Amino acid sequence: MPPDGVDSPGASAKPGGNGWKWSREVGPFLTLGLQLAITVVVFFFLGQWLDRELDTEPWLMLTGVMIGVVGGILKFIKTAMEIGKQSEKRNQE
Repeated sequence: MPPDGVDSPGASAKPGGNGWKWSREVGPFLTLGLQLAITVVVFFFLGQWLDRELDTEPWLMLTGVMIGVVGGILKFIKTAMEIGKQSEKRNQE
């Protein structure tokens, strides 16, 4: 343990301290891109599988990609707005 009055490396990096403030603010935004990509990929493979099963290539795959993109973007916008509101509320406190 360091002597009294001497800061140890990472002392401010305790959860709830100033060192972790950036992660609370930025963390939710880091997942938004991944969430969008996963949505598009899942709908792509779902459409591709349905195309093979129903012999409709490439229409259901393209439809799946479009549904994934639109749904992912809508969820992206909704989540970003919620995060913005939470950030504003925290800043007002």
